[in-house]
Amino acid sequence: MLRITLAQLNPTLGDLEGNAARMAEAARRAAAQGSGLIVFSQMALTGYYPADLLGQAGFMDRVEAALDALRRESAALPGLHWVLGTPTRIDHASQAGTLLHDSLLVLHGGELRLACSRQVLTSGDFDERRHLASGPDGTRLLQIGQTRIGLLIGAEAGIGDIAEPADPASPLARVAAAAPDLVLHLDARSSHLCRRSQRHAALARVAQQCAAALISVNQVGGHDGLVYDGGSLAALPGAGVVFEARRFEQDEPALVLNAAGGLHGAQGEALAPVPGEGLPVMEFYRRQLILGLRDYARRCGFARVVVGSSGGLDSALTLALAAEALGPDKVVGITMPSRFSTTGSVDDSVALCRNLGIELISHPIADLVAAYGQQFAASFGQPLAGLTLENLQARIRGTALMEYSNAFGHLLLTTGNKSEVAVGYCTLYGDTNGGLSLLGDLYKTEVFALARHLNAHAGRELVPQVVIDKPPSAELAPGQRDDDSLPPYPVLDEVLKFLIEGPLLPAEQYAAARDFVVQQQRSEEGRALVQRVQGLLARSQFKRQQLAPVIRVRARSLGVRDWQMPVAARHV
Repeated sequence: MLRITLAQLNPTLGDLEGNAARMAEAARRAAAQGSGLIVFSQMALTGYYPADLLGQAGFMDRVEAALDALRRESAALPGLHWVLGTPTRIDHASQAGTLLHDSLLVLHGGELRLACSRQVLTSGDFDERRHLASGPDGTRLLQIGQTRIGLLIGAEAGIGDIAEPADPASPLARVAAAAPDLVLHLDARSSHLCRRSQRHAALARVAQQCAAALISVNQVGGHDGLVYDGGSLAALPGAGVVFEARRFEQDEPALVLNAAGGLHGAQGEALAPVPGEGLPVMEFYRRQLILGLRDYARRCGFARVVVGSSGGLDSALTLALAAEALGPDKVVGITMPSRFSTTGSVDDSVALCRNLGIELISHPIADLVAAYGQQFAASFGQPLAGLTLENLQARIRGTALMEYSNAFGHLLLTTGNKSEVAVGYCTLYGDTNGGLSLLGDLYKTEVFALARHLNAHAGRELVPQVVIDKPPSAELAPGQRDDDSLPPYPVLDEVLKFLIEGPLLPAEQYAAARDFVVQQQRSEEGRALVQRVQGLLARSQFKRQQLAPVIRVRARSLGVRDWQMPVAARHV
């Protein structure tokens, strides 16, 4: 029997010394509990993905120093094998330049026992070929006692849209041909709405193809706009996924491989069934956004956040998520009424912040708007009116929020949702100001649903029902409503889903969005609506390229990494 610890850790990109220390602590715990093998995630030492940190002077020297420290740590734990991921230098002349390998190393008793490098690179979340080269053919089998262990890294397991090639020399085919008793897969797979089902299906296929138990270890934590949800797992041939570690948390579970090639819990217990369905969609969104904000703020050195509280739903939901992620005492709301703001909106902000237990500060802007108007007329010879006046109010509010951020050190959260950002229904350098967007990958219809879910999850009214029920409005002009300028959100969102995500949507969402757009194309009015949305999406690209990072929850966000559209182009 072999006891295996799955070290699902939350590494910080580039924190080599801190990551190595956390890995060593996990190894000591594993050894104390009787494990003979500890498995870390892909690039666990650096965190995945270090991007251009890999090219910084001295970075790989630090990597190698941290690896040497881990090697020395392994000497003090002679009964434990360490399997970990790290970038390594290419040490042969056939690879020119400064490219590196994404490698899997096995440490034991103070020695490097085995090394292999990933051969299947991807162009998914990152342009890996900017920094990495495919690894050479090499040993893919580790022997621990009588147990033969096959080794895979990242995309070599064929997850998502990366299909494992039929080539019998591929890493997966070679591992399968070696008839292992166990397959270890080091992963770093970011989370979105469809990803869990993709991982489960792909890794069940790997276990089946290799006719062996499989263990896959994923990292957890937020890194800029991406969130890694953990969910490290085990699969068996014929049975599929039989174990899943905690999601959105660090976890160090242990499994035991028995002599028959099966798996059971650390105390000999049978493994509980793993539900095929993951978290409900809104609960997945809640946990993804909370972890993303918590880690982004912590890693960027922000203890507190500030949000402009308009009395509308987007800012209300942002405040509610921030209060749960960081604690109410770490969140400040600022209400900035103008002459167009309704009394109800200010009162709704007061009720919201009272419900959440956060501080609300009032910063009226009517006098500032008037002063701008007077000077504009004096300098340019015409009154400040129309869209210029509307945008001015948003920009004064954005400036006030940035002043507060600068003066008091709070991270400013922007509040725009995916529907608004997609069609440019936002003011550049105004309501788009901020260091992070929580709702930028949620369509407006999902914002309504998530607000209701937060209330249900809390068992009380966090977001006042009146805020959820009232018609959306920017309140920049008398009687203004969003649907004066945009199609109704249930209509707009279906068109946007089809245009932005298309086949990347969950199957049922794609079918609904496709059928909706097909139905629209059958009438002149519907064709005009779809064409208008396409035009708005294209013309607002210049705004999106200047916006704050977006925490991704769906397969394709509008962040610059996912939505790579040119600005100066003919789109439709």
